[in-house]
Amino acid sequence: MDVMTITRSVLLLLLVASVLHGHPDVAKATAVTGGRLTDGGDSHEAKCSSSARDRVVYHYTRSLHGFAARLTEEEKNNLAALPGVLSIHERVVYRPQTTRSWDFLGLPLHEHPSLPFEQDVIIGVIDTGITPGSESFSDDGLAPPPAKWKGRCSKRINCNNKIIGAWAYDGGYPDGPASPIDDVGHGTHVASTAAGRAVGSASLYGVANGTARGAVPGTRLAIYKVCWYNSGCASDDILAAFDDAIADGVDVITAPISLETVSEYADDVLAIGAFHAVRRGVLTSVPAGNCGPKLGTVSNVAPWMITAAGTTTDRRIVSRLVLGNGKRILAHSINTFPDIGKQSLLVAPGSCNETLEGAMYKGDILLCPPQQEIVPYVVIRSGAAGIILVDTSEDKDKSFTFPLPVVLVWPAQFQDILRYYNESRYPVATILNSETVYNAEAPSVAGFSSRGPNLIAPGVLKPDISAPGVEILAAWSPLSAPSTSYEDVRVVPYNIISGTSMACPHVTGAAAYVKSVHPQWSPAAIISSLVTTATPLQSNVHEAEFAYGAGQANPTRAVDPGLVYNASEADYVNLLCAQGYNTTQLATMTGTSTTCSWPTGYMADLNYPSIAVPVINYGVDFAVEIPRKVTNVGPVNSVYRAKISSAQGITVSVEPDKLAFTAERQELSFTVSVMGSLQTPAADGGSLGASASIIWSDGKHQVRSPIYVFPKQFRSYVEPAECRCRPGKCDGQLDY
Repeated sequence: MDVMTITRSVLLLLLVASVLHGHPDVAKATAVTGGRLTDGGDSHEAKCSSSARDRVVYHYTRSLHGFAARLTEEEKNNLAALPGVLSIHERVVYRPQTTRSWDFLGLPLHEHPSLPFEQDVIIGVIDTGITPGSESFSDDGLAPPPAKWKGRCSKRINCNNKIIGAWAYDGGYPDGPASPIDDVGHGTHVASTAAGRAVGSASLYGVANGTARGAVPGTRLAIYKVCWYNSGCASDDILAAFDDAIADGVDVITAPISLETVSEYADDVLAIGAFHAVRRGVLTSVPAGNCGPKLGTVSNVAPWMITAAGTTTDRRIVSRLVLGNGKRILAHSINTFPDIGKQSLLVAPGSCNETLEGAMYKGDILLCPPQQEIVPYVVIRSGAAGIILVDTSEDKDKSFTFPLPVVLVWPAQFQDILRYYNESRYPVATILNSETVYNAEAPSVAGFSSRGPNLIAPGVLKPDISAPGVEILAAWSPLSAPSTSYEDVRVVPYNIISGTSMACPHVTGAAAYVKSVHPQWSPAAIISSLVTTATPLQSNVHEAEFAYGAGQANPTRAVDPGLVYNASEADYVNLLCAQGYNTTQLATMTGTSTTCSWPTGYMADLNYPSIAVPVINYGVDFAVEIPRKVTNVGPVNSVYRAKISSAQGITVSVEPDKLAFTAERQELSFTVSVMGSLQTPAADGGSLGASASIIWSDGKHQVRSPIYVFPKQFRSYVEPAECRCRPGKCDGQLDY
């Protein structure tokens, strides 16, 4: 709290002169002077006290128009009453949510830049910063940055021809105490997953050994640090990063952060920033969130962003506990300590928290009671060789890293261990080093990955697509331990973590791969190419498309999709109109004076590559018609025919069912009809909705649009506190 009785920090978004022209609420002409919106010569900031002017944090002038300031309630109200002030948002905090993964997606390794425009593609990373000294960010063989680059490099970091720009945002300090160097690890991991150079023999102490790389190693990285270990990612910093990234000339933005719950687009600065990005031809890739498997937890739902769910790969990391009776227990923790592998006495101290203070268990393995918070420093000070923990969560898909040898077991396994302990006169056990095993069930959606439906626009399917997000090895910061414990003093160049924040840069890298081949494609065309070429997943979860969208990303197919579903700013505005946005709300999103030409419409009318059909309820007849149009990006004379896949009780048809193209970039329209009665799921668990699809095929290309029919009654029952996480906690590391 400031000594000037500042009561809160608010984010202000204001209209610019071109928007105010002719606006009925504006009595005078306005102009932007020095980055400040003025009205007849008096700045809006001047309507606050002089001390308030001193408390302006950011001016958004490069791609957006507005400012952020620390204001009292009275000052906020004074500004809200002024003409031209679109909206006032209080600061909110967002949270951050591979050797094998790119091979698993079928993307071959290119050791040297080989794609037509690979070195011209710039990925903007909005995260916790970067580790410039990592091998993953070497600029060997790279030419100077492309001429379109207009960004800057902080004096606190060494940029090169790979990391071509880096800046830190922390409440408006002009490159003061804030540094873009990563002290968390999350941003480094994300950047190297998306665009890291190929580094051989990368591993975490020998676990998951292989070549770590990004999708397109020759792409450039521009770093925008907005996330901080103790305070998360502030909305005013995020918007400042978008303002810069768009103007700097980035092509794709990866923002692996999200709110804890879904918000209206006009209240979500990530959606607002991404909207302004798409207006400039910049695609934003975001994570679904780490609050699964509950329904309605996907928080990044704007259709002008591509939202990634997290899936497994065919490699799992496991640890083994060997009991004195020879029984081997398969656990899901990551153990990399050099001194494990010795037989140790099993001890049940009754607790592994503060009550253990002062006790000595040198060389023993502790059995920690279920449902009890562990205090690592107490366990470490006791001299214990390791601990056995019980995992009672619903998440069965990821392993955790700890500051000492740990075996993380399920309740039934713990009962087996406890039975052996009670029946043995001298119970002993051995914790073995972690190893990788083949996962035949991959890809499957991770339990932590947030699910649909889209609670803001149910007619838009979210998440869009899935990508590897479980146990991903990538570059790490030497300023952050591989676990989040303060007692962990290890320094590693590569780390293994999980989360939809790891899936997000895989989709970002895939988008950059497409962009490097088709630099003129719009964000919507790139989203379409990824969605329609995705590999469908088996419906092994009852949420089906709510869990994985169109399926697993397939970058090599995405560069030649045949057809794309394109969309413009006007299409997105029409969607907002369909949701009932008024003129003021539209201006908040677009920064322009936009009005709806018609009052309402159907949200599914947006020319989206997937189709979501919300219906009243199970057993109720319905019929909808959904217009779509596709653009030919394949051979000039192509003829596509529709193949329909329907579900029980659902009929899908297309009119016309044949599209004959005679020109490049030609656009043709069709209408999808979906009707029937949604069947009640089986009592033993089945899909909550009905899955169908349309595939347009010319014999070579398979342009698939998933269709998911579901009842409107779905609600989100997740409490915000259940999804609260600081950087790292929801990404495969436990929060101590």
